[in-house]
Amino acid sequence: MIRIAVQSKGRLNEDTMNLLAEAGIKVGSSKRTLLVESSNFPIEVLYLRDDDIPQTVADGVADLGIVGENEFVERGFEANIIKRLGFSKCRLSLAIPKSIDYKGLEWFNGKKIATSYPEILRNFSKEKGLNIDIHVIQGSVEIAPGIALADGIFDIVSSGSTLVSNNLKEVEVVMKSEALLIGNKNLENDPDKKAILDELLFRIDAVRTAEDKKYVLMNAPSDKVAEITKVLPGIKSPTVMPLATEGWSSIHTVLDEKRFWEIIGQLKQLGAEGILVLPIEKMIL
Repeated sequence: MIRIAVQSKGRLNEDTMNLLAEAGIKVGSSKRTLLVESSNFPIEVLYLRDDDIPQTVADGVADLGIVGENEFVERGFEANIIKRLGFSKCRLSLAIPKSIDYKGLEWFNGKKIATSYPEILRNFSKEKGLNIDIHVIQGSVEIAPGIALADGIFDIVSSGSTLVSNNLKEVEVVMKSEALLIGNKNLENDPDKKAILDELLFRIDAVRTAEDKKYVLMNAPSDKVAEITKVLPGIKSPTVMPLATEGWSSIHTVLDEKRFWEIIGQLKQLGAEGILVLPIEKMIL
């Protein structure tokens, strides 16, 4: 059995539970239960606040954790980054009132900046040779300039809508963040837990490989198959099968969805028709 710590609520929780479900791992949800065992995989989920996850993994209370990179870096606890998961992306940025004519980083010298991430900001300030007065605040950091509590803020930015609604503008991106799978440093010394981790990673890779991929089928004149396959950037070589109608073939391949829209015109010009685009749940390479 292996224990994984995940955020108890919020977007990261939703993305994490969706990933586990896509990986075929069934975990019940309960607002009153902090530790839930999977019914079909040797894993138990420990629900925690996101800022508690790095220490929980570092101390060995949990073997694994899924946590935002921002929290992992801010807390500074020792754990291994096993995998970048590619979801719950955001950035940590400096923002100031829109009315200010911003000329560069030197503006922050001597300014009071409100943040929930003092360690990251302190390291950035030292690296850039800035003298920033860091004011630690929990909760709604973005309101600090509006109530004269600070000159600017250092906080998480996703869409930027919260900044706009508080008359702020993003002026410097300090770091980019995404969900990380982290592990206790002693995890690999346990062969049983290492085997479970390897299976978990195998499933996660299968799910992530399938993201934004589509299974594409089309019919085309057999004499155009060679030309069509040249413009299909599939995983390997497309599958080509003859149809019952003489002179026609069926072509099957896997494409990135964005690439499909780039080449759809070429496919139609070459005589492809009856094009079907299907979602892919898992892909094992």
